[in-house]
Amino acid sequence: MIHTYTSLQYHLVFSTKERRPLLSKELMGRVHAYIGGIVRNMQGEPICIGGTEDHVHALFSLKPNCCISDAACTIKANSSKWIHDTFPSLPFGWQEGYGAFTVSRIKLDAMAAYIQNQEEHHRKASFQEEFLSLLQRHGISYEERYLWV
Repeated sequence: MIHTYTSLQYHLVFSTKERRPLLSKELMGRVHAYIGGIVRNMQGEPICIGGTEDHVHALFSLKPNCCISDAACTIKANSSKWIHDTFPSLPFGWQEGYGAFTVSRIKLDAMAAYIQNQEEHHRKASFQEEFLSLLQRHGISYEERYLWV
């Protein structure tokens, strides 16, 4: 085969340090837009970025030459730097680590709707409950004592 064809969509989830509610509505929109720009700079395609005051969900596609661990590191580092530069008095930081899950092209609309509906979703479940559910649904083993440090 002469060409390479891929369809690589990811759902990336990460929280603020200690899950502190630092992303006000105003800041949240700006951070989400900035993360979209970071994804585009990696030649990716942002599909939907959302979350609440203490965490972010990013749904995006990547080229096959960009691995998800590099993308997560770049997104978190660059967005953190931008927040520190733009809002120097905000004691901001991202929690170490992240969750990354592949998403079938067929399920993109449902996942985007889920991300856009975060505020309502979190009236019923905390970030911790949501994250545990994502790990379990994707069959990812974990030790809970290491999840929240």
